[in-house]
Amino acid sequence: MATVPHTVADAPGLWLPTARHVPSPNHGPRPPGVQPWLVVLHSISLPPGHYGGPHIEQLFTNTLDWDAHPYFQSIRGLEVSAHFLIRRDGELVQFVACERRAWHAGRSSWQGHDNCNDYSIGIELEGLEGTAFADAQYPALAALLATLRAHLPTLRAVAGHEHIAPGRKADPGPGFDWARLIRLTGWPAAWFASTAPAAPTSG
Repeated sequence: MATVPHTVADAPGLWLPTARHVPSPNHGPRPPGVQPWLVVLHSISLPPGHYGGPHIEQLFTNTLDWDAHPYFQSIRGLEVSAHFLIRRDGELVQFVACERRAWHAGRSSWQGHDNCNDYSIGIELEGLEGTAFADAQYPALAALLATLRAHLPTLRAVAGHEHIAPGRKADPGPGFDWARLIRLTGWPAAWFASTAPAAPTSG
């Protein structure tokens, strides 16, 4: 698949043509010689439980009005990003080139390797931990994973934020259907941190 040139001088690399591009300034280089081999799944909504607004993209581009909602005061000044966001309707948004180190995992470890940002691709799902994700998000996520592995054959593991930062993070949570994602990707179940189906949720 073809890559898409980008106009942001400090963010060259792989920008998927199937994604809407919203470049974030919150990224840096990966350690020398490190290729991404882990995908980390997150959930996000701003304010929590509100979907479809501009606030996620504003957060990742450092343009969020911290006074626009009382919740935003609790994250005031936060500088974060992910490589991708999948909206509730399945729309794909890309913030950071895949070769770059996005700021999504924080203090984390997987399979004995600390600092997951160094070797991972971060994917945010618009949703709220503890509630169900939208049907359209699953095929969009499976298609994204297939595209990523076509470009990045080193990818061999998929975990949730809850798995790489247990006790600190709980997303995407029990509303995410790992078994469904495994079926859609056709990838080995051993590549996934969980094989659980979605639990009954409140949303």
